[in-house]
Amino acid sequence: MYAQGIKEYQSVGTQTSIVDADPHRLIQLLFEGAMSRISAAKGHMERKEYDRKSNQINSAINIIGGLQESLNFDAGELAQNLERLYDYMIRRLFEANVRNSVEMLDEVTGLLMQIKSAWDEIRDQALAAMGKTTESTQAGRV
Repeated sequence: MYAQGIKEYQSVGTQTSIVDADPHRLIQLLFEGAMSRISAAKGHMERKEYDRKSNQINSAINIIGGLQESLNFDAGELAQNLERLYDYMIRRLFEANVRNSVEMLDEVTGLLMQIKSAWDEIRDQALAAMGKTTESTQAGRV
């Protein structure tokens, strides 16, 4: 379902174990991975390391594509809206890559942050309902 996004996330090597992640946490990791790749791309862009920039942007595109593939269209209008938003983000990343636009990268990061924030709240509420705490709460972050 989101195999390509997971593959992209794993390809760089992370300290967080994807194997132990529940589906909700996996989506959070994908958001984090995409934003991390975009941030790295910005640094490469500023240093004029264009091959590395392109690799990071392509990785972010693949992760967002994985998020897009994971949508459950039985959920209705929300999934359709997210699909359009993910499509928009992918197009903006392609354009940012061609134009070397930090502003476009920032725009996509902002959109990802908004979606991730809502996703984080849903997870926190679900875990609270089950009587569990989230990793961010355990670490003293809210």
